[in-house]
Amino acid sequence: MMNNADAAPSGPAIVVHDLHVKRAKTRVLQGLSLAVPRGLIVGLLGPSGSGKTTLMRSIVGVQVVQSGTIEVLGRPAGSPALRRRVAYYTQQASVYDDLTVRQNLTYFRRVLGAPASDIDRVIERTDLGSVADRLAGSLSGGQRGRVSLAAALLGNPEVLVLDEPTVGLDPVLRVELWQLFHELAADGATLLVSSHVMDEAKRCDRLLLMRDGELLADDTVAGVLAFTGTDDVEDAFLRLIDRGEPDLQPHDASPHDESSHDESAHVAKHVRTTDPDSGPGSEARR
Repeated sequence: MMNNADAAPSGPAIVVHDLHVKRAKTRVLQGLSLAVPRGLIVGLLGPSGSGKTTLMRSIVGVQVVQSGTIEVLGRPAGSPALRRRVAYYTQQASVYDDLTVRQNLTYFRRVLGAPASDIDRVIERTDLGSVADRLAGSLSGGQRGRVSLAAALLGNPEVLVLDEPTVGLDPVLRVELWQLFHELAADGATLLVSSHVMDEAKRCDRLLLMRDGELLADDTVAGVLAFTGTDDVEDAFLRLIDRGEPDLQPHDASPHDESSHDESAHVAKHVRTTDPDSGPGSEARR
């Protein structure tokens, strides 16, 4: 069950409006607007360098933006009320190598103020029981990533922003991780999951396709395929680029019915992860 303290009104979990971001002198996001519905797995897909990570950092409140607005769970970016309601998992696992898995989670739990019972819950949910008392530094890359994910699950966040969580995993672990994501969504969580692997699109309820800081599509998988006349998401992505489509407008759809095509931000700076710019397990609460 998700953390319902200070419950937000109904509506999209994440709303981004006219977002502009520059890093150094490069325009990374150019007037991006989108909405992420509650209780779904939304895939953020695009090639490396398309702006996915910058968008996610903006949503969780650790990225300086030039203009635009972001709201998460009805709250403006940076609201302290979101600190336990939104979790962020970065590409680089951030754990303390000289602590065991359980000790890492104990530390993160105390920082968050989550209940002690959460430790066993997240260990079980991420299948870390067999390594719970091993030093994090002795774990494989995939296991370290699961420790970071377990830390992100502490406190039952309502929104999880996951930056390429399956990168480097073998096929079996990827399937297991996606099963967990679907379980979390079934429990009411909203997941924004980035990937540059197009075949992961079919595992998502909705897709956001990005290229060069712009949104090419915001729709269900079925909607994207129907619009482009293809039967493969990678082909659809290439077709959108060839057409020069600036944006495939969103369509409403049931989370379990991709055939519907009717028209229709931690932003708390609680980075309960692992932001690589803030150090292992740091909580950016600016």
